[in-house]
Amino acid sequence: MAKGRIPIAFKGRLALCSLPPSTCPRTFLGSSLYSNSTSLYRVSRTPALLRTFATARHDQNGADAAKDAKEGAEKEAAADDASSTAQKDTKSHQAVVDEASSSSGSPEKDWESDLDRKIESFRDLPHANFGVNQHMPFNAEFKEVLKQIPWAFRAPIRYAFAYGSGVFPQSRSNGRVPTAEEIRAIHPKAPMAIQRAQDGTPKMIDFIFGVSHTQHWHSLNMKQHRDHYSALASLGSGAVSYVQDNMGAGVYFNPYIVVNGILIKYGVVQLSTLEKDLTQWDTLYLAGRLHKPVKILRDDPKIRLANQMNLISALRTALLLLPPKFTEEELYGTIAGISYLGDPRMRLPTENPSKVKNIVGNNMANFRRLYLPLIETLPNVEYTDPGTKEEDWVWDDKSLKLAQDMDPVKRGNMVRRLPKAFRSKLYFQYQKKFAIPQQDFDKMMEESKNEDAIAFKRREGGGFERRIAQDSPEELRQYIRTVIKQTIGWPATTQSLKGPLTSGFRRTIRYLMEKFGKYRQGRAAEKAEKAEDGGKAADGKDEKK
Repeated sequence: MAKGRIPIAFKGRLALCSLPPSTCPRTFLGSSLYSNSTSLYRVSRTPALLRTFATARHDQNGADAAKDAKEGAEKEAAADDASSTAQKDTKSHQAVVDEASSSSGSPEKDWESDLDRKIESFRDLPHANFGVNQHMPFNAEFKEVLKQIPWAFRAPIRYAFAYGSGVFPQSRSNGRVPTAEEIRAIHPKAPMAIQRAQDGTPKMIDFIFGVSHTQHWHSLNMKQHRDHYSALASLGSGAVSYVQDNMGAGVYFNPYIVVNGILIKYGVVQLSTLEKDLTQWDTLYLAGRLHKPVKILRDDPKIRLANQMNLISALRTALLLLPPKFTEEELYGTIAGISYLGDPRMRLPTENPSKVKNIVGNNMANFRRLYLPLIETLPNVEYTDPGTKEEDWVWDDKSLKLAQDMDPVKRGNMVRRLPKAFRSKLYFQYQKKFAIPQQDFDKMMEESKNEDAIAFKRREGGGFERRIAQDSPEELRQYIRTVIKQTIGWPATTQSLKGPLTSGFRRTIRYLMEKFGKYRQGRAAEKAEKAEDGGKAADGKDEKK
């Protein structure tokens, strides 16, 4: 798609009815586009609660809709350009490494040294291939089907990605072909591309939509898709956005929605909320999802920069948790596990206990694609596996060996460059351990705050950070895990608790039942694997005899 071109499927939606509301065709009005039954214009007839959270009147005119569609097409084209770049040379190690540095031949300072630059377009990013590692090479037909989902929404979507097991399989194909009835039970009219991509196990596909203003977005979306919402929407878009922004992690999910014959769940988040979580790790709710491979459908330059910071922060955190020598499977498993450490669902029988292992084991090449350019930028970690000398090793599924330098100065620098909100919590843990007087600690934090005005890369760890890095590995791991749990625990818990309010009780119960099923399947698979390993061990002993 050429940059800025509006898809044909969307053109028919741009010309709004210019006639009076009473004479506009019902097919266009849909869910009462001109209805103001929940608007601020009928205060005298609406209950007090409804007046408080009433839906603001945000009718799109033709110019606004055309502008939104053009911007959506440009952001989709940006994602396509990045995916095309990722696919041009996916064979060589050097092609992937080049994404981590400037595309120009002259030496240039690392991108982390200039994070204060003003980002208004993709041209303002550190270099032409910056952040291309975030875009996974993907089956073309499947990608086209996924790209059509955001176009089914008139409300403007600035950033979008698909994620989860419905997009990236978390188990090997067993060769089973599902029946037509089994497919229709999930996807009423699934395109063949979906059926092939999900390979015998039809699943709901998860999306995250980044939007500029949540109340405005929900107001438009409720007029088009009122059936996507629970009874909460009867109080208006103000109530919906209030619950979204003030409860949990700032995400509003609508699950079990059929779009273009495909069953989806979509979460809505304000772009400023997403950017803050990616750069500061204040909840790690969405930042943790983006630690794993996702399929970006619409890209945004500020979010691409923020997510690159998020990814390198995840890499540094994992290195602080790992020993001097480790494998890629251990590295990516540690990264993928960050967002699950404090998630209450992992302590309940609602998630597959082997979830992290399955995510990494079935997506090794995609994880390498995501993190290899960043590994190359860090001076204290490198591949030590002879497998890196093999041709096309970048796309091999084998787990390779790495090693890191445990020098306290370098590790202290890593501590200093952790995300701000997360780092502050870790400092507080060590203030208690080292028994630092509050006045001295406050002075140290004030100096640290002043240093935050300095470019990210130039922040050097001082004596306090080096003391943290020199702590016993077991203690350091324990403190970092504690901070991760503190960061994720409450937002994830409240996000889950607001499920019945935002999704409705019926959809929530359906969701929980499916999660219980996944938990039981995971337990059964674990038992079968242990039994198989035990049988192999017994056979080995018999052979020795």
